[in-house]
Amino acid sequence: MDARRRYQADTRVVRIFNTYGPRMAFDDGRVVSNFVTQTIENKPLTLFGNGQQTRSFCFVSDLVDGLLSAGRVETYDSPVNLGNPHEITMLELAEEVMRVAGHRVDVLHQPLPKDDPKRRCPDITKARALLGFEPKVSLTKGIAATYENFKARLELRRARV
Repeated sequence: MDARRRYQADTRVVRIFNTYGPRMAFDDGRVVSNFVTQTIENKPLTLFGNGQQTRSFCFVSDLVDGLLSAGRVETYDSPVNLGNPHEITMLELAEEVMRVAGHRVDVLHQPLPKDDPKRRCPDITKARALLGFEPKVSLTKGIAATYENFKARLELRRARV
C-alpha cells in the first residue's frame, strides 16, 4: 500500500487465510501439518481445549489460483481475502485426518492458549465478485494429498538416517 501511495505502483493486496498442502514443513506448528505428521508417526494428536474452536482451510492450489486471478484483474482499492469459508472444528479436523489415514491414534488434550481465537473464517465475498474466486479442492481430497506427500517424505527421511 505504501508503494501504491508513494510511487503509484500497480498493486494488489490479498489476505491469505489458513493454507495447507503437500510440501509443507513437518514441524511448522500449523494444525494440519501437526495432525498429519502425528498420525503418520502413530503419536497422539495434540488438541487444544475441547476441540470446538473452528478454522477453515484452503488447499494450496486454490490459493495459487486466487493469487493469479488477483494479478490479472484491474487494480482494486482494498485487501481481498483468499481462503476457504467452510468452517470445521479442530476435533472434526482430527477425525478427518485419522479417517484419511485409515487408522486412529490417541488424542491428547492440552489447555487452550488464552490468545487462541474461538473462530477463524474468511469472508470471501469480495474475492468471489472481483476475482471469480471459489475454492474447489475438498478438505478430504486436500488432506489425502497432504497425507500421501508427508508419508512419502517421512519414509524417505527415515531411509536416509
